[in-house]
Formats: sequence, C-alpha cells, structure tokens
Amino acid sequence: MTGSLSGFTAFIERLRHSALAIPAAAVMAALMLGISESAYRGADSGLSRLVEMGQARLQLVQMLQRLSAAESGKRGYLLTGGDEYLQPYQSASADVQASLRTLQTAYTRLGDEQAQVHLRRVAELVNAKLSEMEEVLRLAQQGRHEAAVDVVRSGIGREVMDQLLQEGQALTTQQNRRIEEGLRNVFDVLLLNRIGVATLTAVSLMVLVLFVRQGRLLHEQRREQQAAVQAERDRLEQEVLRRTAELTELARHLQTAREDERARLARDLHDELGALLTAAKLDVARIRPKLQQSAPDLLPRLTHLTESLNSGIALKRRIIEDLRPSTLSSLGLVPALEILCREFSERSGITVDAVLEPVRLAPGAELTVFRLVQEALTNVAKYAQASQVELQLDGSDGVVQVSVRDNGVGFQTQGARAGSHGLLGMRYRVEADRGQFQLQSAPGGGTTVSARLPACDDAASTA
Repeated sequence: MTGSLSGFTAFIERLRHSALAIPAAAVMAALMLGISESAYRGADSGLSRLVEMGQARLQLVQMLQRLSAAESGKRGYLLTGGDEYLQPYQSASADVQASLRTLQTAYTRLGDEQAQVHLRRVAELVNAKLSEMEEVLRLAQQGRHEAAVDVVRSGIGREVMDQLLQEGQALTTQQNRRIEEGLRNVFDVLLLNRIGVATLTAVSLMVLVLFVRQGRLLHEQRREQQAAVQAERDRLEQEVLRRTAELTELARHLQTAREDERARLARDLHDELGALLTAAKLDVARIRPKLQQSAPDLLPRLTHLTESLNSGIALKRRIIEDLRPSTLSSLGLVPALEILCREFSERSGITVDAVLEPVRLAPGAELTVFRLVQEALTNVAKYAQASQVELQLDGSDGVVQVSVRDNGVGFQTQGARAGSHGLLGMRYRVEADRGQFQLQSAPGGGTTVSARLPACDDAASTA
C-alpha cells in the first residue's frame, strides 16, 4: 500500500515538472468549457423551440375563441338584428386569417410537417365556417331571415365547427406531444452535461493538487451554470403558472359575460316583445265584441289569432326561461329544478326521479347547479337513449352535492365523444366556483354527472 502511494506521488511530481502538465490542464479545461457551452446552447435552443411551440398553441386557442365569438355575434344578429353584433364577425375574419398565417409561419420555421398538415385542414374548416357565417349574415341583411335561419338549422355550421374543434384538439394534442419530447430532450441534454461534468471532474482529481486554482474556477463555473439552469427552470414554471391563471381568468370572464348577455336578452324579450304581444292580445279582446255584432263570420279567425298570440307568449316565456331562469331568482333552486325536471319529462317522455333537499348556496353557485343539471338533461335527451333519470341534491358538512344519473347507453370517458364540450364547460363552471366535478360512464352502464360545491352560511347567501 505504501509502495503504491509512493508511486502515485512520484507520478504527480513528474507531472508537475512535465512540459505537458499545463497543456493537459488547458485541454481538460477546454473540454469542460466545450461541454458546458454545448449543453447551454442545446438547452437554450430546445427551450426557445418550446416557447415558440407554446406561443403557437396559444395562438391556435385564441383563433378558435375569436371564431366562437364571431359565431355568437352571428346568432345575436339573427336574434336582434342589431348591427353591433356584426363587429365580432368582421374583426374575427381578419384576425383568424392573420392567426392562420402566423401559425403557418411558426410551423414552417419549426419544420413540423405533421402540424402543417393539421393546420391546412384547420384552414379549410375555418374558411368553410367563415363562408357559412357570411352566407347567413348576407341572407339576414337582405331581409331573408327565414332562409338565414334555415341555413343555421341545417347544422352545416355546427358540423364544420365540431370538425374544426376536433381538428384543433388533434393539433393541440400533437403539439403537446412535441412539447413533451422537447422537454425530454432538454432534460437529456442537461443530464448528459452533468455526466460529462462529473466525468471530467473525476479525471481532474488527478491534477487537482497541481492546479487548485484552476479546479476552483471550474467548480465555480459549474455552480453558476447550474444556478442559471435552475433560474431558467423557475422562470418557465412561473410563466406556466401565470399563463394558466390568465386562461382560467379568461374562461371565468367569458362564462360571466355569457350569463350577463343571456340575462340582458331575457330582459329585452320580456320587456319589449312581451309588451307587444300583450298589447296585441288586448286589441284582439277589444275587437271581439264589435265583430260579434258586425261580422260574426270572422270570429273563428279572431279566435285563431288569439291562439297564435297565446302560443307566441308561451314561446317567449320558454325562450326567456332558457336564457335566464326566472324561477331560480324568484322561487329558489329546489322549485326551479323541479320545474326544469317536469318540463324535461313532458318534452322528452323520460321519467325523472328527483330527490331535492333545500341547500344553502351563493346565487352564482345556484346558477352553476341549475346550468349543470340543465346541460346534463340536454345530453341525456340527445345522446343517452335513456328511459329514466335520477336527480339528487343534498348538503352536509358544509358541502352541497348534486348528481344526475341516467340508465342510457353510456360512453368511454377517454377520447373524443359527443357532448364533450358541454361537459368541459360544466367542469370549468364548477371549478370556477371552487367546486369539484366528476364524470362516470361506461358503454352500456349509463352516465353519472356529479359536482361538489362549498355551501355558504345564511349571511353570505343573503349578501
């Protein structure tokens, strides 16, 4: 053992006085710097590519949102005829085309051929959707309102929009995979860098006695590099958290704006259209006695007119209730759900067994529960092929739970499915009210949609 140590010491001494000592140290230092710089450039390039992918994905989401806003503006124009509803469509047309060009440039720069294929399909569907909206608005502006409504009822726009959302989801999924691969590559580069640094450090131990200052310098460089990588990682994490918070806030704002718009439309229909129909009905009532004396043969037509006015008033009431349930604010959540279930059962012929207990919820949470039940019943009528629905509302230990269960055909909860966007809207609405959303379904096993929301005390509910 002593002989080996003496031999090693002699070797160190020879190396100290050798003319190759400094060049060898320089070569090892150069290798260290080369590996570090290569790792940094690889990580920087990978992170830059990931940021560009993330920006492209955000651009795609914003484009779809603007297209949805244009669709809402189109429907608002059909309902009201107001020119202010044309603004979302006009701005969306230019913005969507600009977004498509930006995405094409980004994917070309990234060299992502698969994303370009998806994007070409998205562009085709976007142009088809814009053409459909342009045709509907053209017909409406020409005064051919029924023709415009027939185009909307044909479902062409909805099918194109569904295909567009599916293609956008496919593109987003493909980009998510690319981002995951990029992250793995960055971590692989960092791992290789650490391995290289560790290897060279082990080799440098042989000359550490000769070049203490050089070894300390290399150690300091490694610490600075690790600190820079950690700082960059922390910055990216903070950026992801900030973007997530912004998207959550945007979704909450859009949800609130939609409910406010529904409430405004409901008030306008109630005040203006209700006044017109009521006035017409009163005029018919005043005319009836005179016609009985002067033109009794016109009484059947007058009776038909009265029935038509009554049907119009009933239709107006149904539309107002769909837009903003007045029973919810005037009677409370439980009576509103009872009326909703009764009307659904009468329309669809599906039996609804409702077990409803009085609960304490904030007004916004009550509207969330009502919309969740309404959306769930709509999905049952469209897709479930069910004969019975069970609705349960109860609360305990400061938590309110609502569930809608059907005995329909069910579906796979993974992957694309009919009504998935409505389910996603339920989830966002419940989570915005600090609740928990759950979906359970299996082919042939029916579907259960449930949510848990925090209850509020009487003071908070009153406020």
